[in-house]
Amino acid sequence: MNKKAKIALMQWDPFQLGEEAYELESNDVVLALQKIDDPTELARVIQKVYEQSFEIWIPFENCVEMAYRLIAIKFEAKSII
Repeated sequence: MNKKAKIALMQWDPFQLGEEAYELESNDVVLALQKIDDPTELARVIQKVYEQSFEIWIPFENCVEMAYRLIAIKFEAKSII
């Protein structure tokens, strides 16, 4: 699950800086994903992590969309186990 979630975050590339630019942020979000099942709560974490690192605002709707993708990856992994 962690690997798939990290790949999804790296490919998201919200600031068009290239996938390799988000290593630390994707790690932080994946850690949060392990504890969070609510998309709105996860979206807040995503927005906060990326905005703190890059000092660029991300629309909350974009973060919610990514949060739903990540939670889908999480629950897919749970159903396989």
